[in-house]
Amino acid sequence: MNIQATTGVQAPPPCRSMDDTGLSPVMMRDILLKTMFRMSLEQVSRLEKVLAIPARVVQELIDSARAEGLVEATGTLHANSGGEMGYRLSESGKARALDALAQSEYYGPMPVPMADYGAQVKRQSVRNIRITRERLTQAMGHLVLPPTLLDHLGPAVGSGRSILMYGPPGNGKSSISNGIRDALGDRIYVPHAVEYNGQVITVYDPIVHSAAEEIDDDPTSLRRTSNRFDRRYVICDRPTVITGGELTLDMLDLKYNPTARTYTAPLQFKSSGGVFIVDDLGRQAEPPQALINRWIVPLEENKDILALQSGEKFEVPFDTLVIFSTNFHPNKIFDKAALRRIFYKIRIDGPDQQGFLKIFALVARKKGMPLDEAALVHLLKNKYPTIGNVYANYQPVFLIDQMISICEFEGIPYQMTPDLIDRAWANMFVHEEEIEH
Repeated sequence: MNIQATTGVQAPPPCRSMDDTGLSPVMMRDILLKTMFRMSLEQVSRLEKVLAIPARVVQELIDSARAEGLVEATGTLHANSGGEMGYRLSESGKARALDALAQSEYYGPMPVPMADYGAQVKRQSVRNIRITRERLTQAMGHLVLPPTLLDHLGPAVGSGRSILMYGPPGNGKSSISNGIRDALGDRIYVPHAVEYNGQVITVYDPIVHSAAEEIDDDPTSLRRTSNRFDRRYVICDRPTVITGGELTLDMLDLKYNPTARTYTAPLQFKSSGGVFIVDDLGRQAEPPQALINRWIVPLEENKDILALQSGEKFEVPFDTLVIFSTNFHPNKIFDKAALRRIFYKIRIDGPDQQGFLKIFALVARKKGMPLDEAALVHLLKNKYPTIGNVYANYQPVFLIDQMISICEFEGIPYQMTPDLIDRAWANMFVHEEEIEH
């Protein structure tokens, strides 16, 4: 299996020895001891999977710990052990494990040094992707878009730079953002955790990252695929983080768990190599200008600044396609300096009448609702003039779903009539009126 061909990016080279990990022997030893203590692991083959390093490196680590009197051999465990040697913590090893756990509860996969991770980020940069018109059109194939929109969207996505999409609500800005994510297509390597200055920061998050299916090696095979890239990484689809009105500035900071004394990477770090979508910009508790100010350095310099609990600040790679989506006009929520730092500003308008009818017909066919000419004429001639003939992409789905619900309630076949159009329309807008309290 060609790992690079499978993922589309160059793989992180495998570790052949403890030195190849880039970690201090003391850190590796403590993670080994904590993992053996917390998970009661005694075999190299099981530790290899949990620590995410090759068996030869685990053995090298165990031999070093044995030399310090922290680990002792128990002989072969049982008939099912395949003749494999067993190991356990000595009393001094247990004491050292407890001492290490008091400093940090982190155990499991060995972390990747921040500098090594930075090199991998460059190898799999979102800016290395070449987005063609055909590829973007295919990813957006489920959407009915103005023909000129891809003219603006294509170069923006291909650049890997920041994008601001703005326009009236209900016209597919979120769907377009998801289509951009689908257009990226390939896979990257996400570390379980990274290490900076002795501190471990967990990165891989199954909620954010979609891991490729694991292929277990045949122990008898001469060619083992697991040793062809650094197993401290997980092969994942390019990640997408979507936030909305709940986004706050502290969600972009390093998270410290005082109980476990461990760090978790912030959202934009987890989205590295992929897409970070800020939906409904202007609906957050934080002012839009404050959110943009937080992104100025990352957007301009491709690096972010994070801070440890001690207050020490350090640089991390920033390789994310940031998409801002808002229903407000940009001039209303940003100053000129902020707008200058967003490389692409793309207006997303609603469809014209022809585009609306095309969407309406597609949705009706998909949902099994027969079209009716009299009902459509009633909708276009009597209803839309009341709102200035302003069409939106969400309206066909809304109206057809409403009519389907009415038909199901009345126990009649799906149908479209002027009366059903009126009943559906009544739920799409709220009339301005005074309500006595």
